Amino acid sequence: MKFFLKCFALFISLAAPAMAAGYTETRYPIVLVHGLFGFDQALGVDYFYKVPQSLQTDGAKVYVAQVSATHSSELRGEQLLAQVKQILAITGANKVNLIGHSHGGPTTRYVASVRPDLIASVTNIAGVNKGSVVADIVRKVAAPGTVNESVAMLIAQGLSTLIGLASQDGNLPQNPNAALDALTTVGTAKFNAKFPEGLPLAACNEGAYQVNGVRYYSWSGASPLTNAFDVSDAAMGLTSLAFKEKNDGLVSSCSSHLGQVLRDDYNMNHLDEINQFIGIVSLFETNPISVFRQHANRLKNAGL
Repeated sequence: MKFFLKCFALFISLAAPAMAAGYTETRYPIVLVHGLFGFDQALGVDYFYKVPQSLQTDGAKVYVAQVSATHSSELRGEQLLAQVKQILAITGANKVNLIGHSHGGPTTRYVASVRPDLIASVTNIAGVNKGSVVADIVRKVAAPGTVNESVAMLIAQGLSTLIGLASQDGNLPQNPNAALDALTTVGTAKFNAKFPEGLPLAACNEGAYQVNGVRYYSWSGASPLTNAFDVSDAAMGLTSLAFKEKNDGLVSSCSSHLGQVLRDDYNMNHLDEINQFIGIVSLFETNPISVFRQHANRLKNAGL
């Protein structure tokens, strides 16, 4: 019996790499797009913590976009579009798979709307597709033209500058006011009127799975508090009090819906979804990196 078990263990150890090889090897390159106050890499830490490396290990070509930490969805979208064209030129591919987190959601949607011929799929992770109650509250407290707005924007501009310096993205323009307006319920409604592809027609439903040849997917978390050792959980728990529906601390599950909704109730908060804070996530949920890997395999099996 022991001999059999040893042989079986040896077989598994030898077979595992072969089984994993090519698991994430999508037809088109994957481009990851960060959200508000995001970055590609800052002080050696990835925004999508350890995600690019894991996807690349088993075949995916992965690029992390560099867009403004704070600005409008349209301007961020134009920055992303320019990088998509560069990636296509470098790789020789004719399309890419876009995966955007938070404000990266509308950013990716913009590119797919104006240049669907360059995009194979758009995936939103907690995309702010119907606005955020948190953004609405901040805009109400920091109303246009008030002292509160001036102070809030000064702080946000300073944070944006620090992020730019830490991530070597210091040359990108920053506009916290434009970012805040873009993420409010009113701001996203205006954006959606111009770029509606993949959005649900009724509240909290799924949207069209494919529009203009582009496949649309989404997933999100719904648990603001997930790990007592995660220093960011306290902030997520506090902001979650602004909602009257399930949410990840900053975005409601329904607001995140786009195209095919893979799941909107992971035991993850807004940072867990990208494997932050430095990988301290719930021990009782699928690891975020596994979710990314599974989705890459989904795209591969769909011929994308």
